[in-house]
Amino acid sequence: MKMKFAEMGPVTILLMALLLNGCVKLDVVPTNKFTDETYWTTEDKANSVLNMAYRQLFTNDYFMLNEILSDNVYNGYGTTSEKVIALGLADASNARFADEWKACYGGIKTCHTFLANIDRVTTMSEELKNKRKAEIRFIRAWLFLELTTWYGDVPHFTRDISLTESKTVTRTSHEEIMAWIHQELDEVAAVLPKREDYAAADNGRITNGAAVALNARAYLYESNWAKVAEYCNKLINSTTYGTYSLFPNYEQLFWVKNEYNPEIILSLQYVPVNRTWGNLVDYAPMSANARLCLAAPTQELVNSYLMKNGHKWTAADPDYANRDPRMGATMVYDGATWIDRSGNAYPVVIHPDGTTPPNKISDKYTGAGTAQTPTGYYYRKFCDPDPAAYTGGSWESNLNLPLIRFADVLLMYAEAKNELNEMNPTVWEQTIKKLRQRAGFDNTAEAMDLPGGDQAVWREVIRNERRVELALEGLRIFDIRRWKTAESVLTQERHGAKFDKSSGSYDYIKIPAGSFNRNRDYLWAIPRAERLLNSNLTQNEGY
Repeated sequence: MKMKFAEMGPVTILLMALLLNGCVKLDVVPTNKFTDETYWTTEDKANSVLNMAYRQLFTNDYFMLNEILSDNVYNGYGTTSEKVIALGLADASNARFADEWKACYGGIKTCHTFLANIDRVTTMSEELKNKRKAEIRFIRAWLFLELTTWYGDVPHFTRDISLTESKTVTRTSHEEIMAWIHQELDEVAAVLPKREDYAAADNGRITNGAAVALNARAYLYESNWAKVAEYCNKLINSTTYGTYSLFPNYEQLFWVKNEYNPEIILSLQYVPVNRTWGNLVDYAPMSANARLCLAAPTQELVNSYLMKNGHKWTAADPDYANRDPRMGATMVYDGATWIDRSGNAYPVVIHPDGTTPPNKISDKYTGAGTAQTPTGYYYRKFCDPDPAAYTGGSWESNLNLPLIRFADVLLMYAEAKNELNEMNPTVWEQTIKKLRQRAGFDNTAEAMDLPGGDQAVWREVIRNERRVELALEGLRIFDIRRWKTAESVLTQERHGAKFDKSSGSYDYIKIPAGSFNRNRDYLWAIPRAERLLNSNLTQNEGY
């Protein structure tokens, strides 16, 4: 069932209006409207503020748009702020730089408001208050991790600051913020329940397992391999923080009916009618009544999927047959079968010389800048065929979006053990082999066994496995940044399917390379508008 606490009532709507009315980004909420005894009188009112913080944890827009920042997806229709960043052309006035900053600090403001006032509510038990405080502290730690990962040193404070303070606050070092995040997540993990201890009505709440997993991710972003292995081990080889496992069907993992399965550690919550998201209308096949194709998977992502027998794909192999089944569950390629919401199956025809099925809008590649796919591929992941996953006949989905999966924990653990020179058949079988078994690889030695080689060979295998398992989930950009490979992969010419006939015979679609400055682009610019308000905010190098 969909959790009740994500639904938006009148109080939450009021709080949203208040949250949107600030002119100074670090002080975006006029708190005198609802922080005195006249507001903090009941558990329901306190929960409305908590619900608001859950909503501010992350957004479906960034979940989708973060892929455009990477080499997985190409934005061919129009130009988003993310495409400008990926091309290395963004300056300090870029809208994404400004909006990310504003959204994170707006959420932090809500967290501080809650923490400062929750003890006014006399009808809640101390035990429940402590759990709710821990949820809020997790959200605040998540938001600060977002900020320091993108911008490096950022203002860090653990109480509600005044308007005057917001205009003079300085940047705190990335290292100091990360140390605080680790301690904060350790503390909340000791208070929060594990997933099994929540009632069904509370499905989707933050758990102690989520705190441990986020801490592992934070250590991953620092390349602290010993700590990554330690924290992942708490979820893999212990049940103290919940019992997690891989859901047996990769494609159906992302369907509404399975969204609270034991693989999901943390997800962005949606409920029918009251809170939905509609991005898929610009990513799904046109024949499925999409509006246009804003962005689509690249050929480089397609090429990263192995054959089912464990071999790397080569030009001598079929384009799409006998591939890692995760590819077909993630994207739509020419000739792939689509099942509509009435249960009817039809082939999606993308090749320019193909024949569109009767009574269907054409999905065929027609060149750059058109409404159809710019690469010869469309999204399938998150496109649940069940009509109950949507509002009416639209693309407004109520599917929860996964933020941390157990598969990610397995991949983090494999990477950490390899970087510690501790990769062995046991670790491989706990991690990569399990993912490939779930995916549907053939039971061959090359597909299932630890390959011959050394740390460098295994590093590339693990990184590729991470790419295909987590494709289109918004994490690739963080990986290529921490690996320091963004300067390479984002500056290479990319491609689409073999549908370009401009030279007289079909060749792979050419997608222009980006321009990534290794001395600048691993950090985002402090937004120009923020520095105009606060001269103490220094700028990152190169902007």
